[in-house]
Amino acid sequence: MVERVIAACDGAAKGNPGPAGWAYVVADAAGTPQRWESGALGHSTNNVGELTALQRLLAATDPAVPLEVRLDSTYTRDSVTKWLKGWKRNGWKTAAGKPVANQELIQAIDALLEDRDVTFVYVPAHQVDGDPLNAVADKAASDAARTQQGASGTAADLPEPDPAAASKPRTVRSTGTRSGAAGTAAKRTSSGTSRTLAARYPGTCPCSRPYAKGDKITKVGAGWGHPECVAAHA
Repeated sequence: MVERVIAACDGAAKGNPGPAGWAYVVADAAGTPQRWESGALGHSTNNVGELTALQRLLAATDPAVPLEVRLDSTYTRDSVTKWLKGWKRNGWKTAAGKPVANQELIQAIDALLEDRDVTFVYVPAHQVDGDPLNAVADKAASDAARTQQGASGTAADLPEPDPAAASKPRTVRSTGTRSGAAGTAAKRTSSGTSRTLAARYPGTCPCSRPYAKGDKITKVGAGWGHPECVAAHA
């Protein structure tokens, strides 16, 4: 039996949109990092960085080996595990009839996921006791966005997460496997922030993309939606 490979990917944008980057780190079945890579994207969005990181990770791993992908982007996770089939069925239109954002990247990811055993695990970002692989990917993506230079390496030269993101092995299991209204009712997250909540009910962000029960949401314009959409609706 082939052991599952564990990996993490992340994207960053300084300004969203702004200088952007992507990164991934690949570990063994025990979660020990083996190699990593990052790249710059020029002026782009956080969502493009997140999707590009996943696309590069899938392209850099053996499709015959089961893969666990840890990521802190519910948008990326839900794009490939919840919404993709509907988008394809609707001719790459959202439920609101609008063109799907970042369509080319999502189509490339869809092709790379074909006939692969890939499980997606959501892990909260920037947690003191968060996932260690996510912390490395976050640091590498942030550095690539800031410097606009890519890099790569092995376990010997992993990017060192910032102190606030220093981590102990803890993974929040909110998974999706590829085989294919919030208001004041939302709960506070464990991070203790006053404006980021866990949705008690599913709803739709002002960006027209839905969010699921339990997804991290915040005030976006006059409504509630994805934290990454705040800047676009400020």
